[in-house]
Amino acid sequence: MQTPGTLHVVATPIGNLGDLSPRALATLRTVAAVCAEDTRHTRQLLAHFGLERPLVALHQHNEDAQAAQLVARLQAGESLALVSDAGTPLVSDPGFRVVRAARAAGIKVSPVPGACAAIAALSVAGLPSDRFAFEGFLPAKVSARRERLSRLAAEPRTLLFYESAHRIDEALEDMATAFGSQRPAVLARELTKLFETVLDGTLAELLAKVQADPNQRKGEFVVMVEGAGDDADARLVEGKRLYAKLAEHLPPSTAAKLAAELSGAPRKALYGA
Repeated sequence: MQTPGTLHVVATPIGNLGDLSPRALATLRTVAAVCAEDTRHTRQLLAHFGLERPLVALHQHNEDAQAAQLVARLQAGESLALVSDAGTPLVSDPGFRVVRAARAAGIKVSPVPGACAAIAALSVAGLPSDRFAFEGFLPAKVSARRERLSRLAAEPRTLLFYESAHRIDEALEDMATAFGSQRPAVLARELTKLFETVLDGTLAELLAKVQADPNQRKGEFVVMVEGAGDDADARLVEGKRLYAKLAEHLPPSTAAKLAAELSGAPRKALYGA
C-alpha cells in the first residue's frame, strides 16, 4: 500500500524576507508542489531564495474544488506545502477546507511555524495578552461592521482586527462609537517592513493621528483594542447595546427592564441610555 505524503502548512514572511525559517526553506525545497493563494506572489518569493517548485493555485474561489484533487495527490504519496501570500496560512486566509479534507482522509498535516501579523502585533502592543480574541477582517458593509462591533463591545479580552488602508479611518471611527472613544487601543502598520509603525492611545487619539497623517493610512493594519474591563463595566456595555436594540421595538421602560435582566446591568443605568 502506498504511504501517504504529508501536507505541510508553511508560514511565510509578512514583510521582511529574513523571517522565512530554515525549516520552511527546506520544506519548500523538497515538496512535490506548493499550494499558493497567489501563484505570482509565491513564485517571486521562491525565486528570491533560488527555489523553483510547481505551483497550484488555491484561493477562496476554488478551494472546495481543489481539495479532493490535492487529497488524491497526498494519498498517492506526494508531499505538498500550503502557503498564503504572507504569514501563517488559514489565519484570515484560505486553506482550512484542504486541511480538514486531508485530516479526514487520515493524512498527516504538519505545521511549519513562522510569522503571523496578529501575534507579531500583539507581542509589541503592551495590551493584556494572556487572553485575546482574533476577529480578522470586519465586514466591508457599514451596517454589518457596526453590528459586529456592537456585539463585541462587552468582550473582556483584548480584541485583534485586520484592516485595509481604504477602510482604516472608518473602522476606527466605528470602534470609537461601539467601544467608547476613550478605550485604549494600539494600531500596528506595515509590520517588519520599512515603514513599520506602532501607535498607541485611545481610539479617539488613534483616529485623530490617522486622519492627520496620510502616511498612516497606507499599508496593512492590525488594530488591537483593550477589552471591556471588569464584569460590571462589561455588563453595562452589553446592557446598553441590548437596550438600544430593544428600544427600537418596545417602550423604553420595557426595553430597559428586559435589557437589565439579560445583561445583569442596573436598570436605572440603562433607561434612556
